[in-house]
Amino acid sequence: MSIAVSVRPVSHLLKAPFRISRGVKTAADVVEAVASADGHVGRGESVPYGRYGETVDSVLAQLTPALASTDVDAACAALPPGAARNALDLALWDLRAKRTGVSVAAATGLPIPSALVTAVTVSLDTPEAMGAAAGAMADAPLIKIKLSAEDPAARLRAVAAAAPNSRFIVDPNEGWTFEILDGLKSLLADLPIALVEQPLPADADHELEGWDPPFTVCADESVHVGGDLAALKGRYQAVNLKLDKTGGLTEAVAMLKAAKALGFQVMTGCMVASSLGVAPALHLGGASDFADLDGPWWLASDHPGGLRVERGRITPPKPGFWGDAVTAQGLWL
Repeated sequence: MSIAVSVRPVSHLLKAPFRISRGVKTAADVVEAVASADGHVGRGESVPYGRYGETVDSVLAQLTPALASTDVDAACAALPPGAARNALDLALWDLRAKRTGVSVAAATGLPIPSALVTAVTVSLDTPEAMGAAAGAMADAPLIKIKLSAEDPAARLRAVAAAAPNSRFIVDPNEGWTFEILDGLKSLLADLPIALVEQPLPADADHELEGWDPPFTVCADESVHVGGDLAALKGRYQAVNLKLDKTGGLTEAVAMLKAAKALGFQVMTGCMVASSLGVAPALHLGGASDFADLDGPWWLASDHPGGLRVERGRITPPKPGFWGDAVTAQGLWL
């Protein structure tokens, strides 16, 4: 079977600036991959991420050999974990479902739930602005709070006061020192914290060794593929799976099983992306302890038929959007 592959850059404007400790973005710059064979078309999307040395141009360059390959599956497997492999891997999963009549849910044993609680994010800003943002989403069960080293306690208190019925994921994106984290221990223990996500730089993981916090610490930038998991024991109690880090659904499914076998709690996360990039992660989210999949919620305009995030819950995309199979009668499964 001959598979034709095409790729292109796409920029999705955001409805508001998205700030974290490393910077701010006003658009989601992604790479779309399309894989075609026998009249069927599969699509995938990834987010090149500067934290890992990726740009849109570098990801497009990585994908160039696959455009002319006679064995696209092998070309995909040869790519390193990251955004390039993710875009192609997702396109191949979608194409395979449409060609074989076996949905991604059936092939992985990971069905998409009809409704899924997701964290919704309060972007880094002044305490007053973050409190106002939290108040506008106070009916969400789970709120992610983006923080930096600058007065995190004031920002935490502002968000907690504005959303008294929510639980929180605290995410400094590697922006704290161990002294900041330890100094916030009692405040964090008093708040309804679900997770503290990647508080320290990845190369400072050793400072968490043997530390016993009264909350769960989750690895994000410190974990990419299944081979990273064992070294995190004794430092983290949870891990964040993202398709752009694992390099696609293939590795992510295996990593989900490996993380659970090692006793980690699992959160399925995403970058700021469209529904095309996040819909595949719903398969993982339904089998995870937490989901942080509000990426499309930040877009000014998403794909028609994509997923929806309302009141902190995800409604899956319309049938046929991604990963569904087609019966002989032309019905979506």
